[in-house]
Amino acid sequence: MTVALVWLLYLVRDSLLLMYVAGLIAVGLSPLVDRIEQQRLTTRFRLPRWAAILSVYVVVFTVIGLFVMLMVPPLAAQARDLFNAAPDLMSRAQQWLIRQGVLGREITISEAVRQAPAAGSDAVGTVISAIWGFVGGVFGVVTILIVAFYLLIDSENMVRAIVRLFPRQERARVRDAFRRAGEKVSAWLAGQLLLGAIIGTTAAIGLWIMGVPYFYVLALIAGIGELIPIVGPLLSAIPAVAVAFSVSPATALGVAVFFFLQQQVENHVLVPKVMSRQVGISPVLVITALLIGGSLLGLVGAILAVPTAAILQVLLQELLNEATAD
Repeated sequence: MTVALVWLLYLVRDSLLLMYVAGLIAVGLSPLVDRIEQQRLTTRFRLPRWAAILSVYVVVFTVIGLFVMLMVPPLAAQARDLFNAAPDLMSRAQQWLIRQGVLGREITISEAVRQAPAAGSDAVGTVISAIWGFVGGVFGVVTILIVAFYLLIDSENMVRAIVRLFPRQERARVRDAFRRAGEKVSAWLAGQLLLGAIIGTTAAIGLWIMGVPYFYVLALIAGIGELIPIVGPLLSAIPAVAVAFSVSPATALGVAVFFFLQQQVENHVLVPKVMSRQVGISPVLVITALLIGGSLLGLVGAILAVPTAAILQVLLQELLNEATAD
């Protein structure tokens, strides 16, 4: 029976992971929703919980929309210029590689496409897979938001049901543990946004000082990449280094060094310090959680590592307090 249950859980692991992510979002947004719900618009009228949740969703998507509206015009202009300059950038890079003895001659973009491993029918399959993956990702995000919405609506009933499983004298402490776990996950969400803003801003300043073109686009990529632990900063550095070759190999080297140093500061200073201050867990625990989460579930595990560690910290504190009391 136990083996069958474990095998069943393994088969539905993707769905369980999706539910867990939705649960984290619901837990993280719960303190904000509670505050909005408690505000009285008049002496007799207070927003229902579903309206409080919708107001949070509307504010978040409005902020994202305004950000996109402000960013799209300069981003579109720089992206268009970058696309037009791509052949020249490729030619300069190849000329430098030829001088270094790496390439024997220049190749065109069409030749590179034809010689790529995913040529012919494989290329069609790759494109279809990419589109299907994108559609699946969008569907997953929408599903997570919908599930989080319903979890937030019914959160009080679920917490009440779980609390009733404990002895009456322990219920107040269990409810307080739920509250503290929610505050930690909410702080984690805020910390992720803060880290992305710091990395994006510093990348924009650094690239602008070094005279790298299209720094607006590249800095945005760096800020978004920061939201993806471990590999995000590395992947966001690749286009910046490639564009820097249009200036000079020395500039490309400088950009590579800049992103390397930025990643070191991010890994060993920013993430531990910001998450320690926001979430309230030690820098050592943050680093350990990232390593364990990445080893177990890869990229997804690294993203979920810190909030999971925060929840486990609350549970361990309660267990230790109970052991000490006994």
